[in-house]
Amino acid sequence: MLLKDKKALVTGGSRGIGARIVRLFLQEGASVWFVDLNPSEHMEEFQSLAAERGTTVAYKQCNVADEEQVDKVVGEILAESGGIDVLVNNAGITRDGLIFRMSFDDWESVLRVNLTSAFLFSRRIAHAMARQREGSIINISSIVGVHGNAGQCNYSASKAGLLGLTKSLAQEVASRNVRVNAIAPGFIDTPMTQKLPDKVKDALLSRIPMGRLGQPEEVAKICLFLASDLASYVTGQVIGVDGGMGM
Repeated sequence: MLLKDKKALVTGGSRGIGARIVRLFLQEGASVWFVDLNPSEHMEEFQSLAAERGTTVAYKQCNVADEEQVDKVVGEILAESGGIDVLVNNAGITRDGLIFRMSFDDWESVLRVNLTSAFLFSRRIAHAMARQREGSIINISSIVGVHGNAGQCNYSASKAGLLGLTKSLAQEVASRNVRVNAIAPGFIDTPMTQKLPDKVKDALLSRIPMGRLGQPEEVAKICLFLASDLASYVTGQVIGVDGGMGM
């Protein structure tokens, strides 16, 4: 098991890519704490998997954009775990629309959930990791944070900001053996993409050299690699999981 005896914290872990990361980390021997606004429909499965692997899983309700709530929950998790080895900043929302019609609230809410939350969690956890002189922080960005996308100025800005945060924090903590990397998924087969009209899906597929949408598990596997000792000399990197769209 690649994460045996590791302790991980995943934000936005109740569903989608976050839930796949929680599941895979448990399968690979980690104890996992995950935070979200709502509990996961997969919790029973998570608990069964944790019992099978001899690990633990715990859910904490938290508005990741609220500084006071984040500090409280992180304090609880650090006390319960005795130290976090892996942090995955995965929480994210969309409020799409052309900038001419975008409200300030749509801009601000996306930046706070997608980017500010990563700052809030990283600030506390990176400090703890530096003291224990080991750790891995993984930020889930997006291909639109690299290339942009019309109708997603707020989302693109938040995901591009994660890349800057990744590279700067990686430089700050590398001497303490703490690694910081980002994953930039392309179009992944999630409930959000499943709702798209067939015409839009066809247009997306035409832009992907591999000719298909990615699967959440494929993002989770790269997350597993970066969390594990297999990536012990990898830091400050952005790994695209996009079927070749970024070429």
